[in-house]
Amino acid sequence: MFVVESPIGPLGVIVEGDVVVGVRFGVARAPDASHPATEQLRAYFAGELTDFSVPVEMRGGSDFERAVWGEIAKIPYGEMVTYGAIATALGDPGAARAVGTACNHNPVPVIVPCHRVVGAGGKMVGFGGGLERKRKLLELEARVALTRAWG
Repeated sequence: MFVVESPIGPLGVIVEGDVVVGVRFGVARAPDASHPATEQLRAYFAGELTDFSVPVEMRGGSDFERAVWGEIAKIPYGEMVTYGAIATALGDPGAARAVGTACNHNPVPVIVPCHRVVGAGGKMVGFGGGLERKRKLLELEARVALTRAWG
């Protein structure tokens, strides 16, 4: 596991070969290592990267969870989508809570941006890394998107 220091605390990045298979919040601090995934995460937190290109393998999860993770991966940088909208996109408008559970089980948060999924009306609810981390991630993306839009 590689550890990346970030504004939301240390992130443990689990890599097999060149493929990221996990990201964990709040891991023990350790020396940073150079790997494309850690370099991309550093660039993301510096506001220099909006799209990750490191290969990711989403392991585990039910068919429904894997479908949710696929929808989450499509959410553009700096934008938010509701749990209900993802449920509707998957053909089950009543499954917003199940979408929330799937987001909580996302094995590769930040890179697969479950922090961009919010409650109805944009309400900030639920996040496996805690609401404070979710808020910081959304603020970072909003700030970078604004800076890019207005120069």
